[in-house]
Amino acid sequence: MDLLRAVIIGASGTPYHDGLFFFDLHLPPSYPDVPPMAYYHSFGLRLNPNLYKSGTVCLSLLNTFDGEASEVWSPGTSSLLQVVVSIQGLILNDQPYYNEAGYQTLVGKPEGCRNALPYNENAYLLTLQTMLHLMRRPPSGFEGFVKDHICRRGRFILRACEAYLRGCVVGTLNGDACTIKGSKEDRSCSAGLRLALSNMLPKLVAALAEIGAEGCE
Repeated sequence: MDLLRAVIIGASGTPYHDGLFFFDLHLPPSYPDVPPMAYYHSFGLRLNPNLYKSGTVCLSLLNTFDGEASEVWSPGTSSLLQVVVSIQGLILNDQPYYNEAGYQTLVGKPEGCRNALPYNENAYLLTLQTMLHLMRRPPSGFEGFVKDHICRRGRFILRACEAYLRGCVVGTLNGDACTIKGSKEDRSCSAGLRLALSNMLPKLVAALAEIGAEGCE
């Protein structure tokens, strides 16, 4: 077998929570001497600096980005599991803005904080758009998985939307779509996010109800 398809569920506490992200992996003839080739199902959306509209996955472990030592592919120790876990932990993280090349120097600085929040808001909106695409056209072989996930998580997806419409900051919700303990209360999401979310919500509710998601009656 040299073609594989993997799905990653966005973790709570990130702008990608409850989202589904699909990746196709191809093992070239010289694997494992060289890393697998990865393709991301983007639906033409750029929701992360490392995930391109073209489907390119920018990751040092895949030799598509600069890295050192254990960050790059090693035939003797690297694995497919390591690739998938790295995508989830290093790419689909809570502060994707800093994944942009050279932006790590802005961590903890006022400029970085100003830019990271709107980036998270946009990433969340694009995650919802990706969700709508997947409900209409799930990748082959994962039709049942997509439907089951959306049906089980539908009420939490809508609960998260409601929290953000009330002003909650994107990326500060737990698995039950409640604010994570210790999150700063002096921050609020932007009016732009609330407007965009209000416009998208009717389509999302209709799609969730059509697929039979819980709590969307």
